[in-house]
Amino acid sequence: MPDYTLIRSNRRSLSIEITEGPSVTVRAPLLLPRREIDRFVESRSEWIEKHLQKQRERQAAKAELGEQDIAELKKRAAEYLPARTAYFAERMGLFPTGVRITSAKSRFGSCSPKNGICYSWRLMLYPEAAIDYVVVHELSHIAQKNHGRAFYALVASVLPDYRERRRLLKNF
Repeated sequence: MPDYTLIRSNRRSLSIEITEGPSVTVRAPLLLPRREIDRFVESRSEWIEKHLQKQRERQAAKAELGEQDIAELKKRAAEYLPARTAYFAERMGLFPTGVRITSAKSRFGSCSPKNGICYSWRLMLYPEAAIDYVVVHELSHIAQKNHGRAFYALVASVLPDYRERRRLLKNF
């Protein structure tokens, strides 16, 4: 069974998270017996190992990026992402108040309550189809502030294959 960090809280379900390191974090209800948690982790051991390996590969790829590589990716992001945002904004009729490029590590993009969109320059490491998915995803938050059915219907109206594109972000 893989080693893991246990976090108990006032919740109803168990969850497993693979974080940088890589490490495994298990979140569990306050009163759930440890043996049940261990059984859950053991039953997911193949999934855990697969995702630990993916995290190791991502870290190895990141380690290969030098300062010059990062500067180039930031430059490309500053040119490409606002242009793609403008293209899809026109198609969707949803216009952000601004577009910024950040160094976020844990998310590819975000949309503020005032409809400002931020993208991480790290998005430039992914295929164009995945980048377009993030752009449409963030623009959709201008109309729908949550991830409900209406949100995904809007995304699908622009990118009918959004599920495959989203998979690229997870599997690349």
